[in-house]
Amino acid sequence: MSTKGVYTALSGAMAQALKLDTISNNIANVNTPGFKRDQQIFREYLTANEKSPEVIQAPKIVASVESFFDMQGADKSFVDSAGTYTDFSQGGLKNTGNPLDLAIDGKGFFEVATASGTKLTRHGSFSIDGSGQLVTKDGLPVLAAGADGADPATRVIRVTGLAPLTISEGGAVFEGETQIATLGLVEVADRDTLQKVGSSLFQFKSNAKPEVSNVAFPSLKQGYVENSNVNIVQEMTDMIATTRAFESTQKAISAYDSMTDKLVNEVPKMR
Repeated sequence: MSTKGVYTALSGAMAQALKLDTISNNIANVNTPGFKRDQQIFREYLTANEKSPEVIQAPKIVASVESFFDMQGADKSFVDSAGTYTDFSQGGLKNTGNPLDLAIDGKGFFEVATASGTKLTRHGSFSIDGSGQLVTKDGLPVLAAGADGADPATRVIRVTGLAPLTISEGGAVFEGETQIATLGLVEVADRDTLQKVGSSLFQFKSNAKPEVSNVAFPSLKQGYVENSNVNIVQEMTDMIATTRAFESTQKAISAYDSMTDKLVNEVPKMR
């Protein structure tokens, strides 16, 4: 019994350690514009689910010696990580006064071009690079709206710098009185198919079918950025609770280890 228990407790400790890593990352990005908090999801893994009904020996008589039957390993349970869930809820908007800062108020993602293909982001702190391109904080080109399958190279937004740049709520980019582009703002059919790839970028998971559509009625705020949706009070509370749970699993592991030690070293001497 102690062997089974120690592995169950160990899986619980590993799960809480993983949760602590996720919470720490959320806290570290509390001031990152457009950041979306993550949450670790766990489930109970039962080895009985791997056993067929014919294999598992069910007790015939209740509360009797015959009830202590051989489960053949089907009675073990562990904490199993079911993955990381990203909370895409809206973050608050912060006025920066920078005309190249854009916040999405509602649905949608900006499209940006990278060496490994088009990626999505909610981080709207943009700038103009040396060649006149509208780029992200990491120098990645921000893309204009285009037809499905259009070459990203043809969707780069370039400005001359001869007139002030204004961007309407609907994403129309004006240089002076002339519209030069419309920002590409897309929505994903199933956001659970997205995964983070660093630098506030998202891409589709390898086993997912990309399904995107243009946002029908975008709402952009020029001169604003979307704050992180991390609630620092909630994260600190979760960290305290998780740390206590981790400490409890460590105590359980120590208890099972002590039981095993007595079973091996002391019980045989009693014969």
